Order: sequence, then structure tokens, then C-alpha cells
Amino acid sequence: MRSDFDERPSQRLTRVDWTQIGHDLDARGNAVIANLLTKIECAELAELYEVDRSFRKTVIMARHGFGRGQYRYFSYPLPDIVQQLRQCFYSYLAPIANRWNDAMGIAAQFPLDFTRYIASCAAAGQSQPTPLLLRYTQGDFNCLHQDLYGEQIFPLQIAIQLNEPGRDFDGGEFVLTEQRPRMQSRVEVVALQHGDAVVFPVHVRPVRGSRGYYRVNMRHGVSRLRRGHRITAGIILHDAK
Repeated sequence: MRSDFDERPSQRLTRVDWTQIGHDLDARGNAVIANLLTKIECAELAELYEVDRSFRKTVIMARHGFGRGQYRYFSYPLPDIVQQLRQCFYSYLAPIANRWNDAMGIAAQFPLDFTRYIASCAAAGQSQPTPLLLRYTQGDFNCLHQDLYGEQIFPLQIAIQLNEPGRDFDGGEFVLTEQRPRMQSRVEVVALQHGDAVVFPVHVRPVRGSRGYYRVNMRHGVSRLRRGHRITAGIILHDAK
């Protein structure tokens, strides 16, 4: 008998309650999908970090004032699991992204087909892949930031925890901040377990107020790693220049 974990990740995503994901994103600006990847899939994806030919660029964060640690952008063609996740996530998130743009008064609408969207990125001069692996060791952290790479910006992205908190590392929590107009920033710490994914905004999200929806500015980062090593996959849906 085949277990759920014998399935491809894209098949697991078909069983996710996407209505609830939309509600969670509307309510607090993030949504967690538990056990998206198996431990074997996490290990295989994390091991790619050492395979130089898989990547187009490596960033040493301290050199740019981004924090401490490093990350590597995959090159095309993407590894099968990354491409599979990217396409499948897009198909479920595009309707949410379109609803958000409507609420915020943003005219842009996203095609439901991922191939068409990537073609629109290329037409805007954005043809470099943006999925990446991020690696942190003791003392490393990621400053609050937004992953903006050009005019084409898909408003949602995904991070997947590839090793085990409490066993492989301590600290290194995923952090989101939300700046509402004329209010102090709100902070949310998202506790991810091995194989969990979090969906969150790239830039802005709509919040309903007494006079309708307004935009709030979002940033994300990772707190200081106190022990061990942490590795994460980032699935960004727009390409870069």
C-alpha cells in the first residue's frame, strides 16, 4: 500500500484546503502547510547546496549588509522538485493574488497558467530564475527584506524548512513584520517544523479597515541562529533581471 508520502509534492498540494490558506493569508499575512516534503525529499534538496552546477549565483550576505549566512539561486533548468512546486503553487496562489490586487486597487491580474506568467516576466526583461537555497550556521541571521527583482512581482512566495528545529539547530525563527499606516509595526514569528512550508507576502497585502481595504507593507527575515545549521528552500514565483 502506498502512503501519502509516496506521492509527489504536487499531489500533496491538491489535498491542501486552499480556502483556509486564503483565509489565513487574509487574517494574519501567512499560512503554514505542514509536512509538505518528506524527510528524504528535504535531505535531497538540501544536498544540492554543494552541487555548484545547480546554481547561477551565490550571495554571501555579510558582504552586502543583508545579515550573515549565504544563499544560492538555482539556474535553469530547475531541479524537478523545485519546478514542480513552483508551477503547482502558482496555480493555487494566482486566484488569491488576483483577489488581493482587486482589493488593493491594483490593475494587474495574473494569468492562471504559470508558463504564460513566466513569459510575461521574460517580456519585462526578467529571465533569471529566483528559487533558492539559504544556509545559516551559528550566529547567522537574515535582515528584514522584500524579494523584489523587477517590475513583475508576484505578491506571494513560499519558504520550506529542510532540516529539524531543536535537533539540527536552535533559534533561526522565520519572522514577518507588518507596517500599517500610522501604526507601529506588528511582528509575527512562524514556527516551522521539518518539511513545513509557509506562504507569505513578497511586498504588500490588503487589510480591511473601516473604509474598505488598504495596503500594508510586509518584510520577512530570520532571527539569529543560536546553534547548529539551518537550511531553507525559497520558492519565488517571479523571475529576476
